[in-house]
Amino acid sequence: MQTITIAKGDGIGPEIMDATLKIMTAAEARVKFETIEIGEKVYLSGNTSGIGKEAWDSIRKNKVFLKSPITTPQGGGYKSLNVTMRKALGLYANIRPCKSFHPFIATKHPNMDVVIIRENEEDLYAGIEHQQTDEVVQCLKLISRPGCEKIIRYAFEYARLYKRKKVSCFVKDNIMKHTDGLFHKVFKEIAAEYPDIKADSWIIDIAAARLADTPEIFEVIVTPNLYGDVVSDIAAQISGSVGLAGSANIGDQCAMFEAIHGSAPDIAGKNIANPTGLLKGAILMLNHIGQQDVAERIKNAWLCTIEEGIHTADIFKEGVSKQLVGTQEFADAVINRLGKKPEVFKATEYEKGVQLNIPKYQRKHASTKVLKGVDIFVDWKGGEANKLAEQLEKLNNDIRLTMITNRGVKVWPDGFEETFCTDHWRCRFEVSNGAPAEKNSILKIMTQALEEKIDVIKTENLYEFDGVKGYSLGQGQ
Repeated sequence: MQTITIAKGDGIGPEIMDATLKIMTAAEARVKFETIEIGEKVYLSGNTSGIGKEAWDSIRKNKVFLKSPITTPQGGGYKSLNVTMRKALGLYANIRPCKSFHPFIATKHPNMDVVIIRENEEDLYAGIEHQQTDEVVQCLKLISRPGCEKIIRYAFEYARLYKRKKVSCFVKDNIMKHTDGLFHKVFKEIAAEYPDIKADSWIIDIAAARLADTPEIFEVIVTPNLYGDVVSDIAAQISGSVGLAGSANIGDQCAMFEAIHGSAPDIAGKNIANPTGLLKGAILMLNHIGQQDVAERIKNAWLCTIEEGIHTADIFKEGVSKQLVGTQEFADAVINRLGKKPEVFKATEYEKGVQLNIPKYQRKHASTKVLKGVDIFVDWKGGEANKLAEQLEKLNNDIRLTMITNRGVKVWPDGFEETFCTDHWRCRFEVSNGAPAEKNSILKIMTQALEEKIDVIKTENLYEFDGVKGYSLGQGQ
């Protein structure tokens, strides 16, 4: 008997959680429940994170958490609890199966069956943002080798366990050659370890278009955080409805399972919400804890309910549906079909007693790291790159000004007058003789910039790693 932590959440959360727990109990899941309070009430009590110490303690003790949707109050600096929990608990993998259930649930893609595996902790979701000038703000995109290796290996292990034949990588490394380039590079390295699984790579824009148009060509998709957030909602919606999808958030020690939809306060307390999303999350949870027999029984009962036309209002359709039911009545219908197998849909059969086993990340040997210069970011409202260059060339020593860009576009030397410029300038100083730069040379530049009243807002050292540039060229360079 395993204890799991549950949170009933806000809005429709308590209703769909009660329905889900009722089904799990009837299916003889070998679990017991420990309830915590999170969400709107906790936020409004003055806790800006939406979760208290006792709730954290319960989740960290039990390691498995089933969560209903919550409401985050508007304004007031309240932080996203989902993002907080994923990062604090190291839940690096978000898994979202998106399958169509034609002809009983409307979809343009009757053969769709794709799983989105999204990196969950880094990328732009690191949330590191700064306003640097009057006109420019930045958000740092952080991609790490450990983050890439963990999520990509998880995707291939998932494909192997669930007998899927292909893993597709979605990136934008034609533009972000270092961040997305690292993700793609690691994908190719790890794909070579799984010769039994086909691997292909896609640029995210055409990948999203093809996913929306012909999702049947994909089986498992692995992608960084932001792209995964977008394409997983696209996939869920075109499969039938975002309201039908559940997701898993998996870490080395803890795991969280949830519906992907919101708390829908406008229909709370009316017994009309569809509990399917949370029930799908619970099925993923049961698989995770090794109770595939219970997960299989619930999934097949749910399939029977759907194909017999017993539907809640969100998926009810005249001529297809047979009976309109509420939240609790839908749960009862699933319970009444426990032990049955669907006739139209293929019955679900999970391999028993198996779990994903992802090896811990092994740090690679350190590269030979050589300093080659510095990018100095300047707040300058003079407007003309040539005038800025005149001032900056006064700072030259053994590292010399080689380029100025504005929003990434080269504007000096040989810039175009048509290029629109803001007050935010990247000024690159590099060694001219190929020798390593000295860090005190950067310090001298910074000191002289202060004397020249040049407003330096940020610096980034330029390194080579094993002889390969670890920094991008300017656009047009």
